[in-house]
Order: sequence, then structure tokens, then C-alpha cells
Amino acid sequence: MFQLPAYAPDLNPTEGVWSLVKRDICNLAAADLGQITRAVKRKLKMLQYRPEVVDGCLASTDLAL
Repeated sequence: MFQLPAYAPDLNPTEGVWSLVKRDICNLAAADLGQITRAVKRKLKMLQYRPEVVDGCLASTDLAL
């Protein structure tokens, strides 16, 4: 059985998704935590309708399903 190392961001497709989210909100001058939460949710919702982008995050890991 193949085991992943304890911390392997290169093998984790979630890291690619969060990288896209962080890149989108990096210059956000939020007044409160709610504004940040809404921005993150909005970006995740946009990614939900772009499966090719999510597939790209998975493909960058070179992991097979």
C-alpha cells in the first residue's frame, strides 16, 4: 500500500485550490472577518463551476485515481 508522507503539499490537490483562493483575495482590505469569509466562499463557489481548474490542481500532483 502506498503511503503519503506526513506533510506533502506537492501531492495534495487541496493546496492548489487554496493557492487559487489566496491569490484572488491577497489584496483584500477587509473590514472584518465576515468580509473575508464571504470572499473565500465566493471564490470557492466560482471554482465549483470550473471543473477544469480543479482537475488541473489534481493533475499537478501526478497522483492517479
